[in-house]
Amino acid sequence: MTDSLQRICDNYIASRDVVKKTFKLEYSAIYPVCANLFAARGKIADHETLASCKALLKEKTGLFSNFRGTLAAPVSTMMAVSGAPERTLDEAIENYAVLKKHFWGSEYLALVAFLLADMGVSSQVEERAARGKAIYKRMKESHPFLTSQEDSVFAVLMAFSERSDDELVEEMESVYELCKSRFSRSNATQAVSHVLALSPGEAEQKAQRLMDLYDAIKASGGKYGKHFELPTLAALSVLDVPIETLVSELLEVDAFLSQQKGYGMLSVDRKTRMMHAAMLVTDVHEPEAVRSALSDTALRSAPVASTLALIAAQQAALCAAIVASSSASSAAASSGSH
Repeated sequence: MTDSLQRICDNYIASRDVVKKTFKLEYSAIYPVCANLFAARGKIADHETLASCKALLKEKTGLFSNFRGTLAAPVSTMMAVSGAPERTLDEAIENYAVLKKHFWGSEYLALVAFLLADMGVSSQVEERAARGKAIYKRMKESHPFLTSQEDSVFAVLMAFSERSDDELVEEMESVYELCKSRFSRSNATQAVSHVLALSPGEAEQKAQRLMDLYDAIKASGGKYGKHFELPTLAALSVLDVPIETLVSELLEVDAFLSQQKGYGMLSVDRKTRMMHAAMLVTDVHEPEAVRSALSDTALRSAPVASTLALIAAQQAALCAAIVASSSASSAAASSGSH
């Protein structure tokens, strides 16, 4: 394993343990998502900072706010990694108010409000929200049974693309049609179509590369899921890195994780563990342009198309993981109430 990949893996495990200490009763799938937010920025979670962000969130939002509940840990993490927790939270709350003019209020909408604050494009939310709603309506027309509130996240991210609505919708449909026979007609496949539509390149090439990567993992003895794990693999597949390198590193990280506390046979299954490995391998290969866009205010305010596309693709994959965690958490709470 390379030094940079080892460092990200170590940061990830350290951060996961800190997040678990700070948010003790969260659904288990939330912790890896939060830990990866720190690892992706080359940071390690600090309990005091994270706890102060948790307290600030509680102070500035109501008990039944969509920023609380399942999203409390991810939102507090985004505040912590931003370097400006209060400003980021204030921007997210303002973004949410604007987005609610066009979408139903939900935890998914609260999440995208934070993603936009993190990307530094809050000043554009007013003009982009209506476009996001229009894109969402077209998603709903194409897939009335698959499209739900969680897709509002992808629709809003697409509103920041320089491509036309027609181009985006056409690309989503092309990718979906190409992938559905391999990965089934599902919410996950639709999410994959969103991630790849937000990325540069031709639909056929992107869909084929995703399938080639999936097949290469399987041929190498790895096990990757076809459900909520898929959008993360789609984000990994768009990186300009040879498939052989990606698979080799995925297996290395997977082997590392298998030896860590919380990844034993009776905890995280192999498919989920491989998804976590995919997040970490994506982190290490994240282009410098993306890291700059997330840290330089001037560039963040008007990112070039290719940079925004890759940021959006990776954030969309992160969002899918949070949505999966949220859904599982809600299901667990529901079953526990009977």
